[in-house]
Amino acid sequence: MNTGRWLIVLGVAGTIGILLLISFLFWPKVGITSTKSVLAGQSLNVYFTDPVKGNLDVSQFHVKKSNTKTPAKLSYGNGKTSLQVGELQPGDYTLHIPANSFGIWKRAADQVLSFTVLESVQPVTSIKEIENFFERVEPQGRSEVMEESSSEDKASSGGVDHSQTNQQVAGVDEADTVKTDGDFLYDVLNGEGLMITDIRNPNDMVRASKTDFTDGFYANQLYVDQDKMIVIGGQNLDAPTSNMDVEITEDRIMPTQQMSIIRVYDVTDRTNPKLIRETGAEGYVIGTRKIGQFVYMITNNQPFFWYDHPTPTEDQLVPKIYDSTANQKVQALSLDKISILPGAMEPSYSVITTLDIESGEKGGVDTKAYLGSGEQLYMSANHLYLTSTNYQDNQQSTSEVFKFSLDKTNVHFLQTAQLKGTILNQFSMDEHNGYFRTVTTEGNLWDERNKAKNHLFILDENMKQVGSVENLAVNERIYSARFLGDKAYMVTFRETDPLFVMDVADPNNPKVLGELKIPGFSNYLHPLDEGHLIGFGYETIAKKNPQGGAPIIQTGGMKISVFDVTDFANPKETASEIIGGQGTYSSVQQDHHALFIHPNRNLFGFPISVYEQSQRDNILDLQSSGAMIYEITAERGIVKTADLTKRMTNDYMDWEKEIQRLLYSGNSLYTISINEVNSYTLDHYTPLDTLERASYTPDSVPARESIEK
Repeated sequence: MNTGRWLIVLGVAGTIGILLLISFLFWPKVGITSTKSVLAGQSLNVYFTDPVKGNLDVSQFHVKKSNTKTPAKLSYGNGKTSLQVGELQPGDYTLHIPANSFGIWKRAADQVLSFTVLESVQPVTSIKEIENFFERVEPQGRSEVMEESSSEDKASSGGVDHSQTNQQVAGVDEADTVKTDGDFLYDVLNGEGLMITDIRNPNDMVRASKTDFTDGFYANQLYVDQDKMIVIGGQNLDAPTSNMDVEITEDRIMPTQQMSIIRVYDVTDRTNPKLIRETGAEGYVIGTRKIGQFVYMITNNQPFFWYDHPTPTEDQLVPKIYDSTANQKVQALSLDKISILPGAMEPSYSVITTLDIESGEKGGVDTKAYLGSGEQLYMSANHLYLTSTNYQDNQQSTSEVFKFSLDKTNVHFLQTAQLKGTILNQFSMDEHNGYFRTVTTEGNLWDERNKAKNHLFILDENMKQVGSVENLAVNERIYSARFLGDKAYMVTFRETDPLFVMDVADPNNPKVLGELKIPGFSNYLHPLDEGHLIGFGYETIAKKNPQGGAPIIQTGGMKISVFDVTDFANPKETASEIIGGQGTYSSVQQDHHALFIHPNRNLFGFPISVYEQSQRDNILDLQSSGAMIYEITAERGIVKTADLTKRMTNDYMDWEKEIQRLLYSGNSLYTISINEVNSYTLDHYTPLDTLERASYTPDSVPARESIEK
């Protein structure tokens, strides 16, 4: 009898033990995010997806070096959801996390974190350092690197009577697919050639030249500098060319890598462009900038490890470069030009190439590679900033921001900072009076354990955080942002469009001044004047959810808004315009370079395709396509001045006829598509001339892919 009872007791105890073990295995893990390295003088930031339990003293965490406890400055941050580890000398360390840090029902995903404190960032001394880096990091499943579409907008200068590219920072030019100097249009719209159009007589436009790229080069952006043109594009590394002699020793079964190329043309004779210089680096362009005679190109290069090489070779681990003035072969970048960024967690390079376009055929180019993925680019007159996103179990994300100094062709790494959340684009960043400002989104819209929230951070010249406003707009994410001097503006969205106005005059004490909630959202903000903003985005429609709960939010037509922010505490939408219905699209919503601006006439225009809901269910009909121009002022609001769209008879748009850009010169307006250029008067938009150009291949202008000797 006693034996039977004991068996029953043991059976129950065993069952309970098994259930406890199973439940323990399925208990929610607390995600922990941290970088693998940090510079001396900086604190290592460790982020938790859940706060540390209230009674756990920070002293319970401890740091070891060579398995020996070592003193460190430890402190909690942001409601005990982060831990700062500082005041450590250069060396290798481990951070040990108490087993019960988050309560009895939650356990840490990691109990021990390894990290390194670096004295400085130095070039690697051997290929083994690079191999070790690739062994300890692995892809984190982040979103793909985006080439930028593209703070103070300087869309035009007062003394120039022609269009200027809409750029973010004064003196820092941004590339585009179309440029003008007032006398000629330059474009690479079809990617396969360089087109120059003479617009000095808008009533009789003339094709000046067309230079075809027959060597596999595909252009996607350009700059104009008096009698020089800088064309930037890509070319497969294995493509046969007259300039880049690449030895192919074996068939590869994975995709070939791309070389990003900067080409410099002499266009003193616009009818006969001459290629005088080219240089490039392996990878895909993140972004480019031009300051005076210096062009900066930043590429992202993730090495391919071929199936037939289980152990990567040195040739596969090191980025390749090319310079036509040095030799005629693609070659590996020398190791003294490669460094490992602190905090880097992605197995890829950020490659920075700088070219002095006035250097002719002698030097004037420098290329450096940094192990650590670059995603977004912001550049001031003196500094370059690159971002990288670190993920932990697809729950917590942090952004690493890398700061570089600029001195002509010399780019030098300075500092790094780690911030909670992800950075949307270049307009989410800004440098002002030596301080770096940025806004980020942390968490996910549909994850109740890791709710989306938004932050503003301000860092000093050493990239140390001095001020912040955190946890704004919970369950929403950032759609657009703009920094203008002492004010910052941020649009978040989920069901309505909150426009936040923030005072950042005191870097140590930023604060929210006002908030406006309206239907719709803006995904690009443009300053109209000191007290008004223009928002370009979408109208939204809330529909009843048939399953109950929150309404279903759908986008409607394109929306233009004018925001009055003269009373910072009470921002207002003073004017709005809705164009078309669901599906209506303008490239200006994703690419600020597509915005046409005539500052003296207060004109703003953009390409557009207008859709309306069909009589048929769930079908959108393309109604018209072309461009629209509005006069936008604080006093009169939004007034349409030109509708240059054409009615569409097909259900699809002919992309070769779709207007890509609008520009002006003097009293004339020009619309540019791949197939044609149209000119109009600016006073009444009267048509002047149409220049068909798709089939133009003049015998007098041969293709010139080879460097002139």
